[in-house]
Amino acid sequence: MEFDIRKFAKFLPAIERPTYKPSLNKKVMWTGICLILYFMMSSHFFGELYGINPEMTKRFQTLEMLLGSSFGTLMTLGIGPIVTGSILLQLLIGAKIIGWDLNEKEDKEKYQVAQKLFSILFIIIESLVFVVSGAVIPKNYNTFNLFLITFQLFLGGLIVLLMDEIITKYGIGSGISLFIAAGVINQVFISVFSPCTMGQPGCMLPSADNEPVGRFWAFILSATKGYTYQAIAALVPILTTVLIVIIVAYAQSITVDIPLTFSQVKGFGRRWSLNLFYTSNMPVILAAALIANLELFGGLIAKPLQNDPNTSCGIFGCFTRTTSGNQPISGLVYYLASPKTNIIVDAINGTVTGQYIARLFMYTVFLVSMCVLFSVFWVSTSGMDSESIAEQIDAIGMQIPGYRKNPKIMKAVLDRYIPPLAVLGGLSIGLLAALADVVGAFGSGTGILLTVTILYGFQQQFKQEEIEGAHPLIKKFVGEE
Repeated sequence: MEFDIRKFAKFLPAIERPTYKPSLNKKVMWTGICLILYFMMSSHFFGELYGINPEMTKRFQTLEMLLGSSFGTLMTLGIGPIVTGSILLQLLIGAKIIGWDLNEKEDKEKYQVAQKLFSILFIIIESLVFVVSGAVIPKNYNTFNLFLITFQLFLGGLIVLLMDEIITKYGIGSGISLFIAAGVINQVFISVFSPCTMGQPGCMLPSADNEPVGRFWAFILSATKGYTYQAIAALVPILTTVLIVIIVAYAQSITVDIPLTFSQVKGFGRRWSLNLFYTSNMPVILAAALIANLELFGGLIAKPLQNDPNTSCGIFGCFTRTTSGNQPISGLVYYLASPKTNIIVDAINGTVTGQYIARLFMYTVFLVSMCVLFSVFWVSTSGMDSESIAEQIDAIGMQIPGYRKNPKIMKAVLDRYIPPLAVLGGLSIGLLAALADVVGAFGSGTGILLTVTILYGFQQQFKQEEIEGAHPLIKKFVGEE
């Protein structure tokens, strides 16, 4: 007798489905409430964990961006447990290890329960791992304090899980996408417009000795004082960020449309669009996560040098301890990690060397290669391959005009497009991410790609909603006014 996982549903925390269809204004309201709560939980003013070391440094900025998290706050775990659980479950289903057909209502219910179970399981696991590994540093290491920090991490992760469910049922899109985009936009906004000075506690206004964090204000101050080089150095990353956003937005609109017709009803049809970024932003998420974990693991296993305790070396290279955590200075990780540089400013400054070029080249080649590999892998394991798409088209009673209604024939036609798009999409998204990192775009290349693709998806969802009676700003966002 097969065990029914749905029996666990009554023991899991859940948000009731609405008994009515929420209006677009209501959906925007609930999305906004969850977004405000996310920012409160992410701030050290409202959401800082009790019992942690206040001098804890930001060592995991890449992971923070990928997971929509903020280390040292209730949002430390971010969407990590939800994403990890979802990816693992999708891979198990895509590889046919779990034989569920998500087109069937019963199997879809099982999937939803399993997804929540996996998410809660990873919330517990990651809460423990973050404390034990030292990713979150306690004030003291007594048992009660360690338990208290672990409980706060678990509570924050559970709140994120419920907020994601609220947005899915009562809001627009998903909490996962919203929190990633919100985190990156917040980072970009601070980098461009913050008037606070660098390296000072609180928010102090700029002075002759301390320039502002926001590059816009740094450009204004430098330009008014006649400091040409400083003005260019402040302006270039702003312009490159805008340029990358425009390129990604344009590339997002490039599609290959497959015409389809209903086999039973003549004269009616639709188009099945295949985007250039066929696997969306998943390849760059996985590639960036791999690089971040290599950097993290390399720093953890590196041992301090006897003659220089601030420098540690291991099989992945050498790291130096800074206020922002361990920074690679040589070895494999040094050449594979994001260079966090601006080649245009460095070229003007004359600091471009052979080692500098070699690092940018190796990082770009590795990131692009991993994006292509993960794109092909994701297509074959997540039900996006030609055979799966052909079965979906056949299941809804449609066919490609000019061909017999046969899934094998449709697969042969789709094979002309899907495998090349998987490679080309991974290549394109990897090159754009690398380009954004090399020219110093704010929010990192991965962050910009994620945010633009997420916002594009939100706009498409808005267009599918009933916009009559919606707020004028919403109509303007979807291009109806």
